[in-house]
Amino acid sequence: MVKIAVLQMTSGIDPEANFQTIFRAMSDAQAAGAKMLFTPEMSLHLDRDRKRAAPKIRRFDDRKMIDRIRYAVDSEGIWTTIGVPIDLGTGKYANRQWLFPSSGEIPDTYDKMHMFDVELSTGETWRESNAYEAGSEVVTVDDTPVGRLGLTICYDMRFPALFEALGKRRCDAIAVPAAFTVPTGKAHWHTLLRARAIEASAFVIAAAQVGKHEDGRETYGHSLVVDPWGEVLLDMGGEAPGLAFCEIDLARIEEVRSQVPSLANRREIPN
Repeated sequence: MVKIAVLQMTSGIDPEANFQTIFRAMSDAQAAGAKMLFTPEMSLHLDRDRKRAAPKIRRFDDRKMIDRIRYAVDSEGIWTTIGVPIDLGTGKYANRQWLFPSSGEIPDTYDKMHMFDVELSTGETWRESNAYEAGSEVVTVDDTPVGRLGLTICYDMRFPALFEALGKRRCDAIAVPAAFTVPTGKAHWHTLLRARAIEASAFVIAAAQVGKHEDGRETYGHSLVVDPWGEVLLDMGGEAPGLAFCEIDLARIEEVRSQVPSLANRREIPN
C-alpha cells in the first residue's frame, strides 16, 4: 500500500502565491505519510491573458525556478508533480508537467500532446493551439512510489491511442493533471477517466483545477483516483480546493490484469 496526496487547486495569475500553496501541500502531505503529491495542470501559473502572462512564463525557463522547486521537494522528501507553461522560444509555449523525485534531482518532463481547440454550446471558445505547441513524446517514469508512472495532461484523456501506448509499456499508474471546463466535465470527466483506467489496467490519478479563477475561467474540479477495475477511490468534489489522501494498493494491478488480461490479449488492428 502506498499513500499518495492529491492537491485540488484554484490556481491564479501569481506564480509565487501558487508556489506557496504547493509548498504547504508538500509539507502537509509528507507529514501525513504520503510518498507522492499530485498537482493539477498549470498548477504554478494559470492565466489566459497572454500579454499579462508572457513575462511570468519566461521566468519558468530560468534555472533558478527549477532549483527552487528542487530544493523544496528535497527538503520535504516527497515526489511531486507540477504543471507549468514553458516558453519554447518559437513564439509558442509548451503545456508541461514536471515530475520531481523526492531527492530533488532534475525533473522528468512531459509536454501535452493534444491541443484543446473547441467552441462550446455555452459560447466559450478555446484555441489552445494558438499559443501552445503540441508535444510529441510518450513519457513514462520508472521506480516512482506508484511504480511505473505514465504522464499525460487533461485533454489527452480523450485520445485512447496515447493510453494504449502507456498500457503497452505496462504503466502501473497514469497521471492526468487537468483544468477541465465545467460543461465538458459534467458530461465526460468521470466516464473518460474510468475508461482510461480500465483500458490501461492501471491506476489513474487526476489532480484538477476547481472553481472560479482570476483570469475569468471556471473549472470543474472533482480530482479523482481510479483503480485498474474502474472503481473511484477518491473524488474531491467540485466545490473547493484542498488536499486529500488515497491509499494505492499496487497488488491490485496484477489482480485485475489476471482477471481481465486485455493487455496480453490485445492485437494490432490493421488500417
